[in-house]
Amino acid sequence: MLKGWRLTLSKFFIIPQRYVLAIMALLAIANAYTMRVCLNMAITQMVKKTTAVEGDAHYDPNACPDKTEISGVSNVTTELLLSRADEPIYFEWSEATQGLLLGSFYYGYVLTHVPGGMLAERFGGKWVLGLGLFSTAICTFITPITVRYGGATALFILRVIEGLGEGPTMPGLMAMLSRWAPKAERARFGAIVFGGAQIGNIAGSYISGLIMHDGSWESVFYFFGGIGIIWCLVWSVLCYSTPNTHPFISDAEKKFLNENVETLINSKNKKLDPTPWKAVVRSVPLWALIIAAVGHDWGYFTMVTDLPKYMTDVLKFNIKSTGLLSSLPYVAMWFSSFVFGMICDFCVKRSYHSIASARKIYTTIAATGPGICIIMASYSGCDTTLAVVWFVLAMTLMGAYYSGMKINPLDITPNYTGTITALVNGTAAISAIISPYLIGLLTPQSTLKQWRIAFWVSLAILVITNIIYVIFAKADQQWWDDVKKHGYPANWKHGPLPTRAKDSEEQKHEEKVDTKEKN
Repeated sequence: MLKGWRLTLSKFFIIPQRYVLAIMALLAIANAYTMRVCLNMAITQMVKKTTAVEGDAHYDPNACPDKTEISGVSNVTTELLLSRADEPIYFEWSEATQGLLLGSFYYGYVLTHVPGGMLAERFGGKWVLGLGLFSTAICTFITPITVRYGGATALFILRVIEGLGEGPTMPGLMAMLSRWAPKAERARFGAIVFGGAQIGNIAGSYISGLIMHDGSWESVFYFFGGIGIIWCLVWSVLCYSTPNTHPFISDAEKKFLNENVETLINSKNKKLDPTPWKAVVRSVPLWALIIAAVGHDWGYFTMVTDLPKYMTDVLKFNIKSTGLLSSLPYVAMWFSSFVFGMICDFCVKRSYHSIASARKIYTTIAATGPGICIIMASYSGCDTTLAVVWFVLAMTLMGAYYSGMKINPLDITPNYTGTITALVNGTAAISAIISPYLIGLLTPQSTLKQWRIAFWVSLAILVITNIIYVIFAKADQQWWDDVKKHGYPANWKHGPLPTRAKDSEEQKHEEKVDTKEKN
């Protein structure tokens, strides 16, 4: 009876289960990013705004003209109308406090990135990913009530908890994909799944703007938190860590995956040694990659976290326009990533440049190009059209990142990609903690000149970290990834790397092989 039930369910799905997983994974990343970035938009409406007038100590004569008037009602009148008990409340938070709140998510995020990946490898990614995002969704949903009664302190703590839940998202997902994606279909899976990041950024910015234009900032958290909870319930029913634990996958698809997915094949024939941390922490190419990732995340999170504030506080867009215009750069980045990927593959295939050169070329485009563009945006002054064009061009060039250092872990450590990716991403996310707070300190009155200084700092960090990457980066498998194949380097003086304890059957097999070789 149970077998008949599974057979019936397997026939119910028109598309194979691995693509059901891919679609749900896309939605997982999209949900993760919307819940992560919705505060970036909401905070522009949560904080009470005061406008300095001529004669005040912080008056800015170069301030852009106000575009936030609605139906002839000024900002002051609007604040008075919205101060009733049944309307959203506003908070008097300094720019530094806002920066601290915007970066608080990543305090938790960096702590669970590597442990989340290790748990997913050991216990499977389904529940590590699902329960993590469920906790983030609950925290997002209760944000309005929490901040009403606890203020900035409660919001900070809640965002840290959200980060703790979301940290295992990408490592857990990578662990699952390594068991579901055949080598011939990896590019297709990557295009489907990782597009969720930009979809999340686009939806988080645009939908937040629409919601707050006609409603309150509180509704943003209810909407995205509710969507996240619904996703978790569907995920728990439809998706499983491996094809072999899936209750209603078809026998034909299970057989196909077990014969074509390397991880499933290798799990029967080969087990990896423990992560060679002794060599990992001494790997110069890996540190170059980590440093470049820190620089990239600094520039990326400057855009993701603070662009809505810049458009609202400096360019004076209303919230609906801010939502729309903040989403445009991510649309551009999404499309350009595919274009850069095709160009890179074409050039490598035709031997126009090596894989190592490709990683350095496209990383340089993704670092220096956006840095220069955001500087040009700040010098566009109050020409809002030109400023938006520069921001869109910045994120368009940042799309080259996926053909550069993003996939560099696959080059240098194919056997430990999950753990190393978690290490690189988790360390780089420290930028998301520091950059919003530093920008808050640099822009206490959120003037154009103050923001220009913040953008110059971003350019300097992007350029310096990129130079280090170009000098020291590698694109070939490192010796510590497979010591049996490459051996120890001549200058290695730190003892042998740890090896896996062999089980009795494997030990007997090796003894038989040794005996045959001796004879």
